[in-house]
Amino acid sequence: MRTRIENLKGLATLRKNDQNCDFLAGNSMDDWTMIDDAFIEMDSGLIHDFGDMNACPQETSNIKIIDGTGRFILPAFIDSHTHLVYAHDRSEEFNMRMHGLSYKEIAASGGGILNSSKQIMSSNEDQLLDSLLDRLEKSRNTGTAALEIKSGYGLTADSERKILRVIKRAKAQVSQKIWSTFLGAHALPLSYNGNHDAYIEEICSNMLPQFADEGLIDFIDIFCETNYFSPRHIDILCNTACKFNVPLKAHVNQFSSIGGLQAAIKNKAWSVDHLEFMTKQDHQDLQKAFQSNLSYRKPIPVALPGCSLFLDIPYTPGRQIIDSDLPLAIASDCNPGSAPSSNLGLCWSLACHKMKLTPKEGLAAITTNAAYALGAEKKMGHISNGIEANLILTKPISNLAFMPYSFGENNIEHTFIAGK
Repeated sequence: MRTRIENLKGLATLRKNDQNCDFLAGNSMDDWTMIDDAFIEMDSGLIHDFGDMNACPQETSNIKIIDGTGRFILPAFIDSHTHLVYAHDRSEEFNMRMHGLSYKEIAASGGGILNSSKQIMSSNEDQLLDSLLDRLEKSRNTGTAALEIKSGYGLTADSERKILRVIKRAKAQVSQKIWSTFLGAHALPLSYNGNHDAYIEEICSNMLPQFADEGLIDFIDIFCETNYFSPRHIDILCNTACKFNVPLKAHVNQFSSIGGLQAAIKNKAWSVDHLEFMTKQDHQDLQKAFQSNLSYRKPIPVALPGCSLFLDIPYTPGRQIIDSDLPLAIASDCNPGSAPSSNLGLCWSLACHKMKLTPKEGLAAITTNAAYALGAEKKMGHISNGIEANLILTKPISNLAFMPYSFGENNIEHTFIAGK
């Protein structure tokens, strides 16, 4: 049955004059059309029609009518960077940090990623799946209709496969669209005694080919940072990933600038994530990547403000990125150690309060531009006829800015995924 929502206070198209675009950059992130006094129709899981109420069809037979008075319709949120498969929280490490230990000190004492890795080894797939399904439900309740999930807490072939199999099982059980990313190069297992090259060789020779053949991965990822993995490791990893047509997403510039951004750009990364630490050269190289006429996907920058809040580190310079006529996406980075929240509404608030984005720019970052980071820009992330009906119906609110203004509150009445 067709569903129509009428008398909406506003409908956020994330498009200007129905203009077709893959992502929004610079001024266009704030300059898109909000339709006042609007309606929208969904049919067979797709957006069927929308516009202002003067153009609303009069037909009512076999149509479910929902009164949207005082409410807004937004594209549903898209989370392009999460680590949602883990065994247990790390709240004890949070307690340690609140008593004065740094994130690096906790990691050096056996905490951090290696702690989560130990917990994965002792958990079975069913346990991990149950926890993941609970987290996915929480994310849906706060407006997320599609998301990427990384491995990276396994660090052995068996444990990484376990995580990727759990993600694959979740894909078949939830309505949310899910992408799976192999992040074997997340940290160095202790058994490698500091030999990063040997571990990258294990990933490229054994893990990646096996997981690709088993249909477990949509993307490859690597944590390029001081004391973790180097730009040279990005080159090696991508040389193998290209053989299996697996595109790159990269953790770069979280704590320092060591050339990871440049290596990711060179290797045609679909997104460059974190970017809390950006030099003038980094900004210039990112601009050059988007000014290039070469026909490949641009490496969209992805900010993770929940991580900055939780670790009390600098925020990605989102204002500077957008003012440089670049696009910006925002993701939750939901994980047990540095961003234990999947609430993209909170990330929207942080982007406005801490990164100085406008409310419209913040919404563009968690919808249209997040879709581009996952290659889904033709199917979701904006409002157009014929695309998936992934939508948020807000509670009655005064205006769009009220969403990020009321930080920490959930002002979503319904999340529609494929019209349901």
